[in-house]
Amino acid sequence: MLIRQISIFIENRPGRLAAVTQLLGDAGIDIRSLCLADTRDFGILRLIVNQPDRAIGVLKDADCTITVTNVVGVKIPDRPNGLAEILQILNRADVNVEYMYAFVGQTGDCANVIFRVDNEEKCVQVLQENDVAVLTNQEVSGDC
Repeated sequence: MLIRQISIFIENRPGRLAAVTQLLGDAGIDIRSLCLADTRDFGILRLIVNQPDRAIGVLKDADCTITVTNVVGVKIPDRPNGLAEILQILNRADVNVEYMYAFVGQTGDCANVIFRVDNEEKCVQVLQENDVAVLTNQEVSGDC
């Protein structure tokens, strides 16, 4: 139930983000979700892609600095307090959310959220015990 996320460290200068996304697109890799955090000098582009192994190879071949981490994808009811309820479940289990970001899913009745947490296995177990829909890598990547 864990999803592989690729983080790419890129210089904060014109054209660098375009170059990285072009590189992946030219290799036939589809970006399913992304988050960009920046500072004055560099950015961290976090990606969920449809072909993580291939993307890792392409990025390494292009001398990109990358890391691969496990994250948890969750389908949350798209209504008031939907996210708050999930966060309370994690809080009660003492699972710390380091960061999170949302992405568009196939239907409009749920929001899809990626969580980076301090204990992925515990997070998945607690969510499943509380009947929360935990997404697979295939579901997120669109390869269902």
